[in-house]
Amino acid sequence: MKVKDLITIKDLSISDIDEIFSLAAKLKREGKISKDEPLKGKTLGLIFQKPSLRTKVSFAAAMAQLGGTSIFLAPEEVKLGEREEIKDVARTLSRYLDGIVARTFKHEDIVELAEYSTVPVINGLSDFSHPCQALADLFTVKEKKDKVKGVKIAFVGDGNNVCNSLLMTSARVGADIAVATPKGYEPDKEVVKIAMDFAGVTGSKVVICTDPEKAVAGADVVYTDVWTSMGQENEKAKRLKAFKDFQINARLCSKANKDFIIMHCLPAHRGEEITDECMESSHSVVFDQAENRMHVEKAILLLLLK
Repeated sequence: MKVKDLITIKDLSISDIDEIFSLAAKLKREGKISKDEPLKGKTLGLIFQKPSLRTKVSFAAAMAQLGGTSIFLAPEEVKLGEREEIKDVARTLSRYLDGIVARTFKHEDIVELAEYSTVPVINGLSDFSHPCQALADLFTVKEKKDKVKGVKIAFVGDGNNVCNSLLMTSARVGADIAVATPKGYEPDKEVVKIAMDFAGVTGSKVVICTDPEKAVAGADVVYTDVWTSMGQENEKAKRLKAFKDFQINARLCSKANKDFIIMHCLPAHRGEEITDECMESSHSVVFDQAENRMHVEKAILLLLLK
């Protein structure tokens, strides 16, 4: 990859993504332990302002399997921008670490961290973007469908950080994507513009609408995320009402292609954005998708840290 950091999908070229996917597939075939320990002696810092299961464990496991180590820094230990300036944290940690994964509320905090850090910074989730998730998602689509170009992905739910990154990544690699959200919950306008620009190059079809059935019609992939993300708990009642017709269920999925797959970035609120029946169906690849976070992140770490 030709970039120092991974902050958003916008940072990556098509060849960068191809390189990540190719290396991730190779690493997955090789299994858990890398015999030559390519990241031996390297240390990754994990700065997390939000709770995490998959991001924290997958990055820590990825480093261990590549021969490196990781250090987890809890919110109360760092307090980015509160206990000390972000630029001071970045410059200090750069003296100790070989890379940083940051999971923050504000996207601007990761941008500033990367600006002042002399080692690679990877966005492990912000309020704007979740690039590692989207890369693992499209890697999974390629794995299950043998291609990404021309595959139709339907995202139904909240136009959140996951949706933003999925839009950019899908358009970047030539997958078609239809996003259905309630009015007022659309994806970021700048992200839609970026996706449209990417689509102009790759031939991807990008649709933003408020009709779940329209989005899912003829879809190869049906994707959703929670309706109420971390930090939005006080909006839950309002959101449950707004999203009640946007649930992934058997009726909605009947509009998709026969061999469609169901995806969810997890954690899932079963009975809200997705039914238990769909989560457990033969169409669901949710846990393969979760596993692929680690393989894709191993590739990202190797490309940025080695």
